[in-house]
Amino acid sequence: MSGFAADHPGADIRVSPNFGPRAGSMGPDMIVLHYTGMESGPGAEAWLCNPESEVSSHYLVHEDGRIVQMVRESDRAWHAGKSSWKGETDVNSHSVGIEIVNSGHFLGYPDFPEAQIAAVIALCRGICERHAIVPERVLAHSDVAPGRKIDPGEKFPWTRLAEAGLGVRPPEPPPVSGPYLASGATGDAVERLQSMLGLYGYGIEITGTFDRTTHVAVDAFQRHFRPARVDGIADGATFAVLHELVRASSLDVAETRVVSKA
Repeated sequence: MSGFAADHPGADIRVSPNFGPRAGSMGPDMIVLHYTGMESGPGAEAWLCNPESEVSSHYLVHEDGRIVQMVRESDRAWHAGKSSWKGETDVNSHSVGIEIVNSGHFLGYPDFPEAQIAAVIALCRGICERHAIVPERVLAHSDVAPGRKIDPGEKFPWTRLAEAGLGVRPPEPPPVSGPYLASGATGDAVERLQSMLGLYGYGIEITGTFDRTTHVAVDAFQRHFRPARVDGIADGATFAVLHELVRASSLDVAETRVVSKA
């Protein structure tokens, strides 16, 4: 027995018992993308539907593009764990979780097949339309849980999603001069870096010291927005990309406020 009708047209259904109600009356306002990090897709699918695992996601996307829905979008799946974005710590209540079959960094980390990415794009587009999710809230698991998670990683084709209107991706900047900040650095430049990371959404305090939390936030930022360099060191180009994202995000917020007053 299927248990519910698929939210995404054409998705297979395999019901996971690992879910609950979303907090309050809210619906999802973000998408969080993961990779499975397991040896096989069937193994990952079975684990997400196993009550002993106490984990789940709304969807699983196999290498061949087949989509399996395990939790209704109206319900709260258990995919994000301890995480935060823009100060919100109950990411599971605010998000739709999508697991993408890929063995991950510790098991070879293969490229994501074209059929799989096409399916992810179609799935994300439908979710965004159903719930009015804005592009900048299509996120990586590593964004909402930096240091604890690194998926779906620097090989994931974020540019493809951005070109489809799903997520944002500024162009790779040319080599630029500017602060070159790493662990142990202190001062105003570190404060600016931490402020921008926090404004964009990463869970970070403004201390003026480039500590472990800052390092893992920069690393997570690079995995999503600057995959050519993932080392947790904030060079001038990393600053430039982050500044452009924060600037664009601020403009979007301002435009929304103007429209809402009209």
